[in-house]
Amino acid sequence: MTIAAGILPEFDDEMARTRKVLAAVPQTSLDWKPGESLRTIGWNANHLSEIVGWSKGILEEDEFDIAPVDGPRYETPSLADPAAIVAAFDANVIQARAAIAAATDAQMAEPWSMKMGGQTLFTMPKGACLRTWVLNHSVHHRGILSVYLRMNGVELTPVYDA
Repeated sequence: MTIAAGILPEFDDEMARTRKVLAAVPQTSLDWKPGESLRTIGWNANHLSEIVGWSKGILEEDEFDIAPVDGPRYETPSLADPAAIVAAFDANVIQARAAIAAATDAQMAEPWSMKMGGQTLFTMPKGACLRTWVLNHSVHHRGILSVYLRMNGVELTPVYDA
């Protein structure tokens, strides 16, 4: 079994669970946050919809500089419509799944680096990066968003309910 074949069932399952949470975000709650130093529901929903979109770049590029010396700093999207956030997520899932499905084991073993201002923050194999910074990172932010939604009175079924 290839690495991609091993990742795809988990990817499909986690993305379906993530979509359910994103689809529950109400327009009226986008600006809500539980504390001054914390991010809003809207920021978390946008971030969650973008994370999966990083897959293609991780697999096709060798590095990403979040704040290049000669260019603008990377910014999380700020879509203000929950339907647009879900649509962006859906498009990113399609693109990511195709990139993962096409990835070879050799490609998954290639190093990928996150940089800031030209300085390397970390380097890891592309397959490990997908697991850590796409799948696990998505689960992390999905958990935050789920709690924020519940704190805001939004009813959700448990993410891992059968």
